[in-house]
Amino acid sequence: MAQELSVKLDKRLAEHDEYADNHALALLSTEVKYDNGKLRDLAHDPYVFGAALLASVGGFSFGYDQGVISIILVMSQFREQFPETSPAHAHYGFNVGLMTGMLELGAFIGFAGRFIGGIGVGTLAMGAPLYISEISPPTWRGAFLVLEAISIVIGGIVSYWITYGARSIPSDWAFRLPFLLQMFPALVVGAGIHFFLFSPRWLAMRGRDDDSLDCLSKLRRRSPQDKKVQLEWKGIVLEQWIDLFWPKYLKRTLVALAIAFFQQFSGIIAFVYYAPTFFEALGQSNNISLILSGLINVCQFVGGIPILMCLDRVGRRKLAIYGGIAMAIPHLAMARLMNRFSSYWAAHQGIGWFCVALVYLYVLSYSTSYGPLAWVIPTEVFPSSKRAKGVGAATGMIWLAKFIIGVVMPDMLIKLGWGTYLFFGLFCVSAAIFSFFFVPEKSNKSLEQMAAVFGDELMDEERRLQSRIAGEV
Repeated sequence: MAQELSVKLDKRLAEHDEYADNHALALLSTEVKYDNGKLRDLAHDPYVFGAALLASVGGFSFGYDQGVISIILVMSQFREQFPETSPAHAHYGFNVGLMTGMLELGAFIGFAGRFIGGIGVGTLAMGAPLYISEISPPTWRGAFLVLEAISIVIGGIVSYWITYGARSIPSDWAFRLPFLLQMFPALVVGAGIHFFLFSPRWLAMRGRDDDSLDCLSKLRRRSPQDKKVQLEWKGIVLEQWIDLFWPKYLKRTLVALAIAFFQQFSGIIAFVYYAPTFFEALGQSNNISLILSGLINVCQFVGGIPILMCLDRVGRRKLAIYGGIAMAIPHLAMARLMNRFSSYWAAHQGIGWFCVALVYLYVLSYSTSYGPLAWVIPTEVFPSSKRAKGVGAATGMIWLAKFIIGVVMPDMLIKLGWGTYLFFGLFCVSAAIFSFFFVPEKSNKSLEQMAAVFGDELMDEERRLQSRIAGEV
């Protein structure tokens, strides 16, 4: 009798252990989830709400800088103070391009004056989304990154119209005041960051494992012994940057980096930074050119909000393919029209206004496709154990591409003329072709289905990693 009870007890304990292991694996089979991803969940988690706030203010600050420089570059007061930025200067294209490009280069290095501003804004622009991706619960990571992208657009709208009003100031305060006002959102971030915790991943990279676990438990508002916290933390400790470039991850990394690259090489920076110059080249007056330029960011905002509401229904792959085609058409049409009528805009004002309409058609196409996709797709193509690093790599690609386009754009407009729009149009076509062959449809697909789409065995490896983590937990 005693022996029979012992056998039953051993069997019950074995079943319990098997259940515990399977339960641990189930928690990681797709992603560790702490909530349902509903807006009401934010009210119960101040750290998550703080991450959203950081995304908003950080993105707003970067967008503000973009909006400021686009109109200041054509201010007469600014050109009088800095004649190197006047079109009459021999190195006008290089100087203007370098000045705008330093904003993005600030994400990596920076120089004096405007370049010092690039250190702050650029570092914030690159560091904020990386920080967000590392502290946010998995269900909110993509949403917060898209939120930062929207905040960039809002910052551009606000700063542009502030600068538009300041241009009537007769002194050099016409451009100094908008730059000065930029410090207020920066001060908010600088003061607020002291109330945020370190990234658990940053602590783990420095061997501070206990601090990392404690930090993660505070962010998730759960005990350090909580099963989900333990599972997520073990995944953080085992994660490595170099993994992204191993052959088995390379296809996924290529998709994430390529979408980020095509976002900027679709030509959006050409219109965000240099729209006043472009509209004046179409025969518009200075004042009309400035008003039309200010409406570009408004157009981005109007186009971006609806697509966020129906992104899952439309699908990422369709947006990537048809978005590339939709952006290419205005570029190629402008290239053709500018090649033919660039010397005769006064006699063909209707064609000039048609080119203005093409600009807005392009911006709408961008804001409904590659604008949000470059932030969303990197969060979805990687397995959970590599997601934060993948998002960081894609974010770095965005800022690097911004810097390249910002620097070379003025010289391209001067030397290539209509060829500039042909250049961007061909990249948009390339984006559509690349998406057709390589970008999968992630909407409503599990990790197993994504592994089948990419033709790899990462799901099996992910499960082995999960088994290892579950065993350690």
